[in-house]
Amino acid sequence: MRLKIESIQIGTVVTEGDTEDRDPLSRRWTSAFRKTPVQGAVHVQATGIAGDQVADTKNHGGPEKALLCYPGVHYLAWAQEHPELNWGPGGFGENLVIADGWTEADVCIGDRWIGEDCELEISQPRQPCWKISRRWSTKTLTKEVAQTGRTGWYCRVIREGELSAGKELDLGERPHPDWSVARVNDVLFGREVDRLAVHELMNLSRLSQQWKASLA
Repeated sequence: MRLKIESIQIGTVVTEGDTEDRDPLSRRWTSAFRKTPVQGAVHVQATGIAGDQVADTKNHGGPEKALLCYPGVHYLAWAQEHPELNWGPGGFGENLVIADGWTEADVCIGDRWIGEDCELEISQPRQPCWKISRRWSTKTLTKEVAQTGRTGWYCRVIREGELSAGKELDLGERPHPDWSVARVNDVLFGREVDRLAVHELMNLSRLSQQWKASLA
């Protein structure tokens, strides 16, 4: 199995908005959520892509959330549902856009994806936060991401190295084939209600500690 990188995005920390505005969709915020595509190879290291910044280091970034991946096919659905918004790569703050129709249903927790120069491991789904709605000035968008399961997922960096758009990663290991990212989302958001499943998920060796704490 091969996973192809469609595009790579990084961002810098910026402050936007109005400190006096009481509307949460226009109030001042500081974030590196806005990502733009880069050309050529980037260096992937344990904490993410070199040059990609994180504003809220308490809740974002770090070794277990080094890279955020998002399926490119989801943008087709968002464009149909929200044609008023100007969608493009990096629109959900992701570092990697995944090509060829791959979604949360096709990848699993603990998957090892191996390239010529680096190796990644899926650690958890992306848990949607308020910044999605803030970025697009659309109050319902964070909730829509959770409801649709179009969350994307985070990866650890197992082996540092170079990565570029158009490259393919081979599936080297799948220790938890029963636990797709989509199913993990279903458990967290209550679409699959099964105490045994929750117990099993909490004990997955390669699920991030943050998600285990959320389940607890």
